[in-house]
Amino acid sequence: MTFSRQAAGARRAATTFAVLFQIRKCVTQATAVLLCLAAVNAPLSGGALSSTARAIREEATRANNAAAGRPLPLAAHWNTHAFSPNYQLEKIESGGYVLLSFALPGPDAALTPAALAYYKAAIKRAAELKLPISLVGTNFASILYEPPYYLLPASQNPNVIQRDGAIRKQLDPMGPVEPWIDAGRRLVSSSLLQQIERWYPDPPLVVFVSNNEESRIAWTAIEQSKRFLDAYGPAHDGDFKRSVVAQGWIERYRALLQAMRGGLIAPAWRSHSIFIGYDAFGPPHYARWEQWDDYALPTGRFIDPAPLIWDGGSPSFYLHNWNASTDYNIWSPQGEALNWVFMLREAMRLNPRFWFGFSTWDGEQEKRDQLAKVAPFTPARYAAMVQFGLWLLRPRCVREFRGWTDSAEKAGPWLDAILEAVGSIHRNGALRRFWRRGELAPNRAWKHPYQSRPVERYAAEDRWFLLDTTLDPPRPYNAATPLPVFSLSLVLGRAPRREWLLYAHAPMGSRRNVGITIPGYRQVVVDVSAGGSYYLIRENRPSPERIEP
Repeated sequence: MTFSRQAAGARRAATTFAVLFQIRKCVTQATAVLLCLAAVNAPLSGGALSSTARAIREEATRANNAAAGRPLPLAAHWNTHAFSPNYQLEKIESGGYVLLSFALPGPDAALTPAALAYYKAAIKRAAELKLPISLVGTNFASILYEPPYYLLPASQNPNVIQRDGAIRKQLDPMGPVEPWIDAGRRLVSSSLLQQIERWYPDPPLVVFVSNNEESRIAWTAIEQSKRFLDAYGPAHDGDFKRSVVAQGWIERYRALLQAMRGGLIAPAWRSHSIFIGYDAFGPPHYARWEQWDDYALPTGRFIDPAPLIWDGGSPSFYLHNWNASTDYNIWSPQGEALNWVFMLREAMRLNPRFWFGFSTWDGEQEKRDQLAKVAPFTPARYAAMVQFGLWLLRPRCVREFRGWTDSAEKAGPWLDAILEAVGSIHRNGALRRFWRRGELAPNRAWKHPYQSRPVERYAAEDRWFLLDTTLDPPRPYNAATPLPVFSLSLVLGRAPRREWLLYAHAPMGSRRNVGITIPGYRQVVVDVSAGGSYYLIRENRPSPERIEP
């Protein structure tokens, strides 16, 4: 990392300064180091800041299939209070590629002094820089099981009507659509949001982000809905129930989001807004156990309906603190996200403008302590895991999660590590080139270990991209199998002039002289760090070239 190299330089300069016969030379070196350190921490000058803002704007608005290649990634945060807009602007002014995020005002939010202090200056600064912005809300549709909607008569109520006629505070995919439309208008009707639109009437992009965890009846419980039974009767199979439920959510969530868009008062907001849902994407646990589809909505049309509802999704690339997943087993964010590659291709077929990103979290101190039993769990190790996800999926945005009681002082280093990972892709020419145009290389020597009731029509899809290494444990693998090294490669060009970008990280501790086999080429021997390592491999050169981001 840059700061560690600068600190090492400063220590060397201080040692040289103690040598009296080189004092003049030492003063020059020490001054250079101090100036360099100051430059790292200083705000960017006008031209550099304009360049960063322009890059953020261009990448945020670039089409998925642009002629220039894939859009470069941005970083963002879920916690828009601890990581306030002013905090984020400071990161942008220091060269960070940040999608500036604000809390979405609630439907009754007013222009209070606290609201003015939070929004006004930051929104106007975003307008000066022509930055894209995102507005992070809670669960958009949750207002439908609150008054006045919950109090509506059964025929007009969007909630579940049970067999006995009682109304349950849980959304029903067969309920009336009209309340969803009304709720969408309400969500964007506050005087505060309308004032924000006036302060910044012409943003290049506004990303509305929903936490998307409102209470919805599961397809496995849909026969508890009187509406479903009245329409179809009992004893239907899972395929039928999933199809009915998925289509119901498509119709209702589309109505909600279209009403939100239509309720915006600024024309540019209506034309430049997109709506993103947390976990609005296919199941990472696909085929992990027999009942995996109890917690998913695969149908004969798609693995998940999200691309037909939302403009984008941000599924969780999480180290959950409530389960046994790690960053070094098959059951890990990296191992499960291998499933998302074919799902992402399908999402792009269903919705070519789908704005895919992912959300990341380290599980807080409880999970860090568990992970530290195999090796120190540091921000660098966390970022190395995230970088694997970045190169596997090449998302538009990686959005970090922290609880609302957390603070930037406590959690800032973890975000900084992600900002550095994202920034390196913008700054480094080789990384940028592979991000734009590289093709992920599948490892077809093996299948993904998750093979419990896979969907037949996806049988030919590649789901294994981890490269073979000399440290791999004996097969067969299962969810609990630990992997000392996670690695993948992207390829450019054609034989005999192919190039590969190799990314590898060692979550259980750095390893030296690891043999890694590049699919369709040969084995290379490299060192792999816990913080992640990059190598450029050229078909016409004998040795891998280390890339320093």
